[in-house]
Amino acid sequence: MRQRRETVEHPFGTMKARMGATHFLTKTLPKVVAEMALSVLAYNLTRVMNIVGTKPLMAAIVA
Repeated sequence: MRQRRETVEHPFGTMKARMGATHFLTKTLPKVVAEMALSVLAYNLTRVMNIVGTKPLMAAIVA
């Protein structure tokens, strides 16, 4: 349980610290879901850029 908690909490802590996502800026559930999806997308793209690099990522997006 401890390992699972550590694995799951790291992305949320990173989003809060780096992206300033301490609270939602929108109201109503559909808008909050969309805002969270954009935050997770930005987090995932940042991870891909750090792991793979920007040139291979851009090549994969264009192709």
